[in-house]
Amino acid sequence: MKKTIIKNAKIVNRGKIFEGDLLIEDERIKKIAANIELREAEEVDAKGNFLLPGIVDDQVHFREPGLVHKANIYTEAKAAVAGGTTTFMEMPNTKPAALSQEKLQEKYDIAAQYALANHSFFMGASNDNLEEVLKTDGNKVCGIKIFMGSSTGNMLVDNQKTLDKLFAEVPILIATHCEDEATIRTNLDKYKAKYGEEIPIACHPEIRNEEGCYLSSSLAIDLAKKHDTRLHILHISTERELELFTNKIPLAEKRITAEVCVHHLYFNANDYDKFGTKIKCNPAVKAPHHQEALFKALLDDRLDIIATDHAPHTSAEKANKYLKAPSGVPLVQHSLNVMMEFYHQGKISIEKIVEKMSHAPAVCFDLKERGYVEEGMYADIVLLDAHKKWTVNKDNIHYKCRWSPFENHSFTGKVISTFVNGHHVYKNGVFDESIMGKRVEFSRY
Repeated sequence: MKKTIIKNAKIVNRGKIFEGDLLIEDERIKKIAANIELREAEEVDAKGNFLLPGIVDDQVHFREPGLVHKANIYTEAKAAVAGGTTTFMEMPNTKPAALSQEKLQEKYDIAAQYALANHSFFMGASNDNLEEVLKTDGNKVCGIKIFMGSSTGNMLVDNQKTLDKLFAEVPILIATHCEDEATIRTNLDKYKAKYGEEIPIACHPEIRNEEGCYLSSSLAIDLAKKHDTRLHILHISTERELELFTNKIPLAEKRITAEVCVHHLYFNANDYDKFGTKIKCNPAVKAPHHQEALFKALLDDRLDIIATDHAPHTSAEKANKYLKAPSGVPLVQHSLNVMMEFYHQGKISIEKIVEKMSHAPAVCFDLKERGYVEEGMYADIVLLDAHKKWTVNKDNIHYKCRWSPFENHSFTGKVISTFVNGHHVYKNGVFDESIMGKRVEFSRY
């Protein structure tokens, strides 16, 4: 039985910071105490750095199968653990899309061989696959993904009767991308009439605007309330949508929850001048007042989770003009760094970061035995040097696409070690790929 002691750590868990040691036996946390001595254990000196529960990112796009020129499960999971993410939940809009149990299982089979992080994959919903959706095992799959505003292949669910059936009959968590397709198309036609094929990137938040987001989110919430559906709305991006959510009840009791992504907290519409299509994403990065409102709602718990919506494309694809440049930003390696930048600015505490990136996703998705630094839990652990300065460059980017909007930006705070199921998978830029992550399970039934 392999034993590892992490010594001299500042352990962050459940809103508290305390100094101590942590003993890992095989895959789990065996003991947490002020001082642990065990002759046969390997020792890792945390040197007074933070010890955090691994990040749980509930929304990533790793592009496999079918889009592997952009990314694959191996490369993006590797980038994830380098950034402190020990569990990811991946979206179904691959090629082919995960619209059947067979296609869903194929993704799990790939991850079992190649994902250094723990993993789950959403089952996709379409206008005509309800029977397949209802076969999904809620204790083994994170949820059902519905694109309520997207022209992604055949995954747009725009049939009202189908939506009603999905919300009525699906017994597990439904996660939605909420933008009203009719609003987007009307706005796009208007801007095409004005600019032709030369629409400026700055128009993106006007085309995919606040109204389109609110119409779709409010529809999803109306359906969820009608059927008492467990609903999780992804990547909230507007101030108006915040009125749809509450902080009056504990997260564990909420039937409707919401996520904010790091890019909507970090960027605003003024940044299109500098970054152009590199920060083109759906929903769009919007005006500064939305950014400010999102941060307030994160701190007061109307927004429950921080995620990335990691969505890589090649630099050549992103270099296209507005209409041809795909939407999506690679972010999973740097999400903790973004939040640490806010920490150093005094905008958020390390305890709140851990709550929103580790604890809350575990609660929201009923994740089994993960998300906390506690005895008996799986040892998904991150050691973070909060004061280490470093600069993002192509040599230390692990995405297959090998670019980031943070290139040449210097962060303060760096992941120095990541443990996945007790395995020291990442240490100071070096990976140990001898053991893969696990398929995570859920405690729903």
